[in-house]
Amino acid sequence: MSLIAWRNEFTIGLPDVDHEHRELIAMINALHESLGPVAEVERIVAALGEIHGRIAAHFALEEREMRNLKYTYASEHKDDHERLLDDILDIIEAVESPADYDPEALGLRLSKWFTEHFRTHDARLHHWLASHG
Repeated sequence: MSLIAWRNEFTIGLPDVDHEHRELIAMINALHESLGPVAEVERIVAALGEIHGRIAAHFALEEREMRNLKYTYASEHKDDHERLLDDILDIIEAVESPADYDPEALGLRLSKWFTEHFRTHDARLHHWLASHG
């Protein structure tokens, strides 16, 4: 079962960004499906590292688009991106500690991490784009 199901509300209206949102959700879902009590920590850390790299590149694209559009809330959105990237590093650190590894908690944290950003900052960008043509 997928951790994060694609929903139309995840679409912000920039085709390249929306495409990458779908890819990132697929990566997170693939990682979640491979989690378990005996999952190899090294493999999980490597997958999270790849997700971190892809998300960092995605955020760079999104931030460039926001600058080009002169998006009103670009600075706040970028600040949240930086916080989210730090959060992924914290997630990786937690997984590397065997005493802290809990596959269910990891899945919930990834889901919350992704959907909260969509619900707040990306939703605001979507509405701003709709009202600014």
